[in-house]
Amino acid sequence: MNISVVIPLLNEKESLTELHDWIAKVMQSNHFSYEIIFIDDGSTDGSWNVIEHLSQKDSNVKGIRFFRNFGKSQALHAGFEKAKGDVVITMDADLQDNPEEIPELYNMITKDHYDLVSGWKKKRYDSVISKNLPSKLFNWAARKTSGVKLNDFNCGLKAYNINVVKNIDVNGEMHRYIPVLAKNAGFSNIGEKVVLHQARKYGNTKFGMDRFIHGFLDLLTIWFISRFGKQPMHLFGAMGVIMLMIGFGFTLYLGIDKLFLNTYGRLITDRPQFYIALATMVIGTQFFIAGFLGEIILRSKDDKKRYLINEELNF
Repeated sequence: MNISVVIPLLNEKESLTELHDWIAKVMQSNHFSYEIIFIDDGSTDGSWNVIEHLSQKDSNVKGIRFFRNFGKSQALHAGFEKAKGDVVITMDADLQDNPEEIPELYNMITKDHYDLVSGWKKKRYDSVISKNLPSKLFNWAARKTSGVKLNDFNCGLKAYNINVVKNIDVNGEMHRYIPVLAKNAGFSNIGEKVVLHQARKYGNTKFGMDRFIHGFLDLLTIWFISRFGKQPMHLFGAMGVIMLMIGFGFTLYLGIDKLFLNTYGRLITDRPQFYIALATMVIGTQFFIAGFLGEIILRSKDDKKRYLINEELNF
C-alpha cells in the first residue's frame, strides 16, 4: 500500500464527507493505493455515524472510536499503530489542510528519501493576535530548544516514512513535537514544505490560548526527556553535587573560622553562612533522592494503555 492517511478528529461531522471525497479524488487521480484512518477522539456530534457511513461506501475508509476524549497525541498513536502504507500522511479534519499537497509530500518521502516532511503554513488565515503571534513565538522557542530547524512544528499536515511512526512513542500532548521525537529516535533527515492553509469552513477551533502555555511546558518536558530521559541521575546528581559542594565549602569555612581564626566570635548558628550551608546540603540531598527515584521508576515502569478503543471499522 502506498499511503495511509491518519486523521484524528473531535466533533467535525460537517467536514468529514467533503474531506473524504477530496482525499479520494486526489488518490485516484494519482493512482495511489491507500487507506484513510479516521480516529474519533470522543466526538459527541455524530461524527462516528458519518465515519460508519463512509466506511460502508468506501472500503478504503477505516475508523477507530475512543470511549471518550483522550487527546490528539493518543489518537495519532492509535492511527500509527494501525497504518500499513509505505508513507503515512497526517492531517486535520477541519478542511484547513489541503489534500492536494499529498502527492508532493509522498514524493519527498519516497524519491527524496526524507524520513519526515512537515508542512509549513506560511500564509495563515487565523487570528493574528490569538494564534499567529503566539505560534511564531512558540516555534522560535521550539527551534532553539530542540535544534530541529522547522518553521511550523504544530502543522497537522505531515508525511512520514512508515518506519518513523512505528518507532516513536507519541503520548501526552507530544504531537506538537513529533519531529523532535523522530530526531531523538535517530531519524534525522527531516524536511519542510510550504503548504496551503485554508480558512475553517465548518465549526469552531478546538484550541484556545491555553494550548500555547501547555505547549511551552511540553517543550521543557521533551527537552528534559531527550537529554536525561534515559539517565535522570545525570541531571539531578550533577545538581546535587554542586549544591553539596557549596554547602561543604561554607561548612569548611565556618569550621576553620571558628576553630582557628575567631574562636571567641559569634556562635556559628548566629551567622548566615550556617543557614546557607544547611539549606544547600539539604537541597543537594533532595536532588540525589530525586535522581535515584527517577532511575528506579524508569527501570520498573509499566507500559500502560493510554486510551481505550470502543469500536473499529474495516481493520
